[in-house]
Amino acid sequence: MTGESRDLTLDVGRDELVIRRRYETLGIVNDILIGIWFLVGSILFFSDSTTYTGTWLFVIGSVELLIRPIIRLARHVHLRRIRTPMSVRARYRSAKRSQS
Repeated sequence: MTGESRDLTLDVGRDELVIRRRYETLGIVNDILIGIWFLVGSILFFSDSTTYTGTWLFVIGSVELLIRPIIRLARHVHLRRIRTPMSVRARYRSAKRSQS
């Protein structure tokens, strides 16, 4: 029975770690894109003929700045969903052991 508890905990922990890495990677890619959009947009502002395109890159960068907190919020909500069933199982096992 102890082996089963460890397996359950390790599986859930491993899944949680994978999710953290995926959201962290998504956040890093988003931050890199923000930097690219603003850098290229800034360069395009040096010429009057490319100012329109540069403005659109600033708009895209601004939208991605809004995406950043959405990614963080999604990660927190996702991790919370995983923890809830695990804590219910842990309480069930604890109650079952107390009855024995």
